[in-house]
Amino acid sequence: MRLFETLENHLDAVKKDGTPMSAVAETIKAIATACIDIASLVAQGPLGQIGEQTCGRNADGDEQQALDVASDLILQAALRDTPVACLISEEIEAPLQINADAPLVVAVDPLDGSSNIETNASVGTIFSILPAVPGGECRGALQAGVNQLAAGYCIYGPQTVLVLTLGSGTQMFTLDWEARRFVLTHSDVRINPRTSEFAINASNYRYWEQSIRAYVDDCLEGETGPRGENYNMRWIASLVAECHRILVRGGVFLYPGDNRRGYTHGRLRLMYECAPIAFLIEQAGGRATTGHQRILDIEAQAPHARTPMIFGSAHEVECVENYFLENHMRGAGSQLFSQRGLFRH
Repeated sequence: MRLFETLENHLDAVKKDGTPMSAVAETIKAIATACIDIASLVAQGPLGQIGEQTCGRNADGDEQQALDVASDLILQAALRDTPVACLISEEIEAPLQINADAPLVVAVDPLDGSSNIETNASVGTIFSILPAVPGGECRGALQAGVNQLAAGYCIYGPQTVLVLTLGSGTQMFTLDWEARRFVLTHSDVRINPRTSEFAINASNYRYWEQSIRAYVDDCLEGETGPRGENYNMRWIASLVAECHRILVRGGVFLYPGDNRRGYTHGRLRLMYECAPIAFLIEQAGGRATTGHQRILDIEAQAPHARTPMIFGSAHEVECVENYFLENHMRGAGSQLFSQRGLFRH
């Protein structure tokens, strides 16, 4: 693997004709081309014909930006002639059959963070590639993330960067706009296992369960508190932007379930948000969990199924999991724990 090699050369080096990786490579090339078109569309902003228009709600009830729909259509067109049997998209209610006998399933969030368009914050496209069930059309498309053959996202920010894993590390490819191709700029990304930075929407504090409250409270006490150091807090409300920051400089992201109506299982969708991000994070040495269970072990029960998600620096995520464990044992009446607990460092 060489820095500044093109995405095409990188994919050609790992594929073998007639194998699943050959189909995966072909599909990623198509997705990458679509991402360049989406990046161009997003960059036009109010100068484009679409701009910040809305056009109803998607299958999961979120307000749908016109850019969401346009991005979805770009991806559908790009995948039409690829070895993809079925497409699961945030913007369509049911799985879409593309090529019935093809070997792959693709799950996508065509434009994650699109509510941030008007603020010019980073948004992106998230994708997951899974094996299809032979002869099953879209049956069997709902799978656990551990089955993923590849996953990635393209972030549209100051640079357009495609972040990719094929199951052997996480790589970053930056778009060369003049050549309209992605070039490897960060090889085998590794997340620092320790961090003093967390990302959560603190306005929902009153709805959180005790384990999340306790973790955040202890972080906010700083160096005089049980964590013994000062923490920074971040929140962008764009999953790709949060993930990219963590891949580059470490940190932990939390979107827990809470007691608001409809938020028992959080807000993030398993198949096209949590599973691909978890794959990228684990391949970079990080950790991704619900607080109780590894994200990649969860089998989707519906195309738009949700799950709580905590991911990032491995030691810090494990620390958060210990808060859940401690809270569970307190609920069971254990006498092992003082007010501050045993597992919080």
